[in-house]
Amino acid sequence: MRIVVAEDAAVVREGLVQLLRERGLDVVAAVGDADALIAAVEEQRPDVVVADIRMPPTHRDDGLRAALKLRERFPDLGVLLFSQYIETRYADRLATAGLAGLGYLLKERVADIDEFVGALRRVADGGTALDPEVVSQLLAARRTAEALAPLTAREREVLSAMAEGRTNAAIADVLDISRRAVEKHTAAIFDKLGLPRTETQHRRVLAVLHYLDRHG
Repeated sequence: MRIVVAEDAAVVREGLVQLLRERGLDVVAAVGDADALIAAVEEQRPDVVVADIRMPPTHRDDGLRAALKLRERFPDLGVLLFSQYIETRYADRLATAGLAGLGYLLKERVADIDEFVGALRRVADGGTALDPEVVSQLLAARRTAEALAPLTAREREVLSAMAEGRTNAAIADVLDISRRAVEKHTAAIFDKLGLPRTETQHRRVLAVLHYLDRHG
């Protein structure tokens, strides 16, 4: 199994390479940014890539974007991504790309080298390796997405404006609709989200929480 490691923190990168080589695995390149990752894969043609999601140059999702780009060029390439924190929007993008030969783990899982190497082998063989926390958050996000699915495009705009803390009058101004229309859309949002009025819970707050669960 030929491996390319991509991690911008030199200490973490060198430690990971050493751990993998001690297990008899062939690390053919270790790089520190997304562009170098793409170049290394094109040159070395490894079986699997281990890459941090957040990497230079922007320190946002460069590792993820590079990995997905490489998968388009090399469909059989295994990709194991890891991150300090689970971010469901990244997991969603992986799921959309198809999970065969893909993995997403928390960095803390690397501490259990047997578990990490096992995940790496599964990914290289075309399997999937998802952190339990990723699975949990993905399922929660999907449930929230299903709850918001009945909303029309205009109702989603109204809910988004509500989440920004805007009053009905402010929503009417920003969307260029009447206040009466905002009230109708708001009532429809409450009904579609199944939020009955109670003495202890404010439906507007609950509706915003639904939105933030999906878009936070």
